[in-house]
Amino acid sequence: MIELSEARARVLSSLPLLGLEIVSIADAAGRVTATPVIGRMSNPPADVSAMDGYAVRAADARVGAVLRIVAEAPAGHPTSRQVGPGECVRLFTGSVIPSGADAVLIQENVSRKENSITVNAEPCSSAFIRPEGQDFAEGQVVVPAGRRMTARDVGVAAAANVPWVTVRRRPRVAIVSTGDEIALPGEAVPPGGVIGSVAPMLSALLREAGAEPIMIPPARDTLEDIRRATQGLESHDLILTVGGASVGAYDLVKDALGQSGLDVDFWKIAMRPGKPLMFGRLRGTPVIGLPGNPVAAFVCSVVFALPALRSMSGQSVTEEPREKARLAIDLGANDSRFDHLRATLSRDEEGVLWATPFAKQDSGMLAPLAACDALVLRPVHAPAANRGEACDIIRFGRMPD
Repeated sequence: MIELSEARARVLSSLPLLGLEIVSIADAAGRVTATPVIGRMSNPPADVSAMDGYAVRAADARVGAVLRIVAEAPAGHPTSRQVGPGECVRLFTGSVIPSGADAVLIQENVSRKENSITVNAEPCSSAFIRPEGQDFAEGQVVVPAGRRMTARDVGVAAAANVPWVTVRRRPRVAIVSTGDEIALPGEAVPPGGVIGSVAPMLSALLREAGAEPIMIPPARDTLEDIRRATQGLESHDLILTVGGASVGAYDLVKDALGQSGLDVDFWKIAMRPGKPLMFGRLRGTPVIGLPGNPVAAFVCSVVFALPALRSMSGQSVTEEPREKARLAIDLGANDSRFDHLRATLSRDEEGVLWATPFAKQDSGMLAPLAACDALVLRPVHAPAANRGEACDIIRFGRMPD
C-alpha cells in the first residue's frame, strides 16, 4: 500500500499529450488551448469615445465657450474632418476620435443650439477617450496555452479577431463496470442486485471535465466476460474499471486484464475512501481500476482521473486544487489513511467559509455525496482538530452565497 501523494505522482508522471484539433471560436468553450491565442488586432482598434458627446480640443473647452459642430461621426463611421480651433465633432459611444481632438465633452455637460454647443463644464485632458490597445494590443497573448476556455476567453478571443483556435482533442474515456449484481437504470433488478449508478455518475463527471465518456455494458464476474468487455479498449485515451479491484473471490479485474497484457504499476493506496485503487497500462493505455463503492469511485475519480485528463490535455496539475475553510465541528485524530470527508459549506456574516463534514461517511451512501459541496482533506495521522481550525478542501462546482 503506497501513500496518496506517491500514487498521484506515478499516475501523472508519464501520461501522453492528446493530439491537436482546430475548432471555430463558436465551439471553443470547454476546450483546452494547445497554443496561445494571439490577438490579430488591438482592442479598441483606434482611440474611441467612451460616451455620447463631442470631440474637442481640451484647450478650447472652457466654461462658456461656444464651439462649432463641423461633423458627426457615429460608431462605425469615422470622419476625416480634423478638429480645429473653436470646433467640435458630434460623437457617440464607440465613435473613433477624429484627428486634432484630445478630449470628449459628454452631452450632459453642454447646451446645443443648432450647429453649435456651449460648454457648461470643462473636461479633463483625454477624458472619456479609450486609447487604442487599452484592452490588448495586436500580437498580444489573450488566452494562454493550456487553459480550458470559458465564455470569457471566447469573448476576448473573438474581440481579438480570432476565428479559429488550436485545441487538444477531447480525451476518450471508457468506463467498464463489473459485477453480477449490476443492473442498468430502468432494468429489472435481479435478486440481491443493485442499480449500477457509478458508470452514469462518472460519465457525467467526465463530460463536465471536457472528456468524451463511453459507457461499456457491465461485465459479469468471470475472467472471460471481463476480458471480453475490455477487448479493444486500448484505442481510448483512458480506461476506468469500476469494481472487482479488491481482494475478494470475485474481484477479478486485475487478473483478467493481466491476461490481456495489463502492466500493473500499483494496487492499493493509503486513502479513504478508495483503498483498493489500481493503476497500470493495458498495452500502453492508462487504466485506473476504481473501487465498486459509489462514493469511493467518485472520490478516486476526483483525485486521480480528473487530474489525469488535465495532464493529457496540457493543463497544469502540479498541485491539487485545494482551498481553505474552517471546520464547523470538532474532528478526531486521523489514522494511517489520507481521508476525504464529504462536507457542506456555508459562509458567516464576515464571509468566512465553514465546512461541516457529515456525521456518516459510509462509502455506499450517495445522498450525502449529492448534497455535499466539498471534500475536507485529512492527511495521514493528522491530529485532532477543533471547531474553527483551518482545513484544506476540494470544492465542487456549486458555491454557497
